[in-house]
Amino acid sequence: MSPLILVVDDEPLYIQLIKVNLETEGYQVITGRDGEEAVEITASKKPDLVIMDVMMPRLDGISACERIRQFSNLPIIILTAKGEEHDRVRGLDVGADDYVVKPFSATELVARVRAVLRRARVTDEDTQIRFFVHGNLRIDFARAEVWKDDKPIYLSATEYRLLIQFAHAIGQVLTAEDLLSAVWGQQYKDDKEILWVSIARLRQKLEDNPHSPQHIVTRSGLGYLMPPVGRIAS
Repeated sequence: MSPLILVVDDEPLYIQLIKVNLETEGYQVITGRDGEEAVEITASKKPDLVIMDVMMPRLDGISACERIRQFSNLPIIILTAKGEEHDRVRGLDVGADDYVVKPFSATELVARVRAVLRRARVTDEDTQIRFFVHGNLRIDFARAEVWKDDKPIYLSATEYRLLIQFAHAIGQVLTAEDLLSAVWGQQYKDDKEILWVSIARLRQKLEDNPHSPQHIVTRSGLGYLMPPVGRIAS
């Protein structure tokens, strides 16, 4: 069955534009008009992806994203107006996986949807080894679950994909371009902002002290790495 996508915007023209183009690509589409509906429909219909505008009545897209993240890690793409950089950063901070700036082309939007849905899947490579342990951190690849000090850590699909890049390259420095291409796609290789925000958000969840990280370490001028103190567990 094709993925089900929820599109939420208070502008009917944008809803129609997005709906027609996604359906042309074979996706199923349901729609909502504000943040409250985004939360309610996500909880009841369980779509595979949510696309929603930031500026909406009743509940804005940022607040709706925060609420959804309390019960679901499904992929979320936010739509922002041109020049509203602070909204893009806020959206990423509260758990959005990607953003698209209005006005946008149908080709760009569909490409972003494909990339986000691809990241949400656990690949065969990720399930060949069941567990990975790094200090107080434990990853169960088969279940796509992460635990810290034996307590579950709630990661979005993109956060999880970013984390396993480090787990699969233990001790290796990964450049920003490496991570952007591997996690978001080749077209994102110059989009450093989305990586910086995502690394910061991941550290907030994984590290005892995000300002002195032990799991994801910065190598100034080079990139990031997970230091080789972990081990593979059967």
